[in-house]
Amino acid sequence: MVDVTPHQFPGVYTINDKDRTSLGTESLAPGVSVYGEKMVIHDNKEYRIWSARRSKLSAAIRNGLSEMPIQPGSKILYLGAASGTTVSHCSDIVGAKGMVYAVEFAERTARELIHLAASRSNIVPIVEDARHPTRYTSLVAGPIEVVYQDVAQPNQATILHENIKTFCSFGAWGMLAIKARSIDSASDLDEIYTKEIATLDNLGLQIVDNIDLSPLEKDHRFIVCRVTEELA
Repeated sequence: MVDVTPHQFPGVYTINDKDRTSLGTESLAPGVSVYGEKMVIHDNKEYRIWSARRSKLSAAIRNGLSEMPIQPGSKILYLGAASGTTVSHCSDIVGAKGMVYAVEFAERTARELIHLAASRSNIVPIVEDARHPTRYTSLVAGPIEVVYQDVAQPNQATILHENIKTFCSFGAWGMLAIKARSIDSASDLDEIYTKEIATLDNLGLQIVDNIDLSPLEKDHRFIVCRVTEELA
């Protein structure tokens, strides 16, 4: 028997199926699997199992995330959307009243993202380079409440800051999956994390969460930050 209970974060659920406990989201597009995830029915509603091995946000929640800015009704700018695995769960969470502007640079990967958006009206796929936010300002109806970033670039903190500065105002949130080996392939991991976090702090973003994603994701940390002062 499947048991589904609301998680502490609105729009997220804890799913107990036999002897296994997983996170999940209520599907905005019932009957449609995005990445082969298991779907379960409970009280005539369909829920999608949210794999912590396939999504850094799910891994962060499993590893003790204390703040979850993405909520029902949120407007999100998602940088590094890839084919839309985590984007699809964000789409479920924000629901029909929210919006996910999903930026992906690789055209081949973006085709899958565009296909995903065809079944979800709250996803706007944007095929662009996250390093240049002014290129897609006309496609984003702000203000944006959360900028989520998962890009494999050396200057990850700066990219997040530039997008927040372009689309957000005071009180907005940033969420960053730091890919250490995309920044530096040889240096000590803690040194890399410390440098990126210091960059965010120096740019005026207050660190709220700093989560180690191991063993679910190797060489990754998940940062939640907030705009608490005017950005430079």
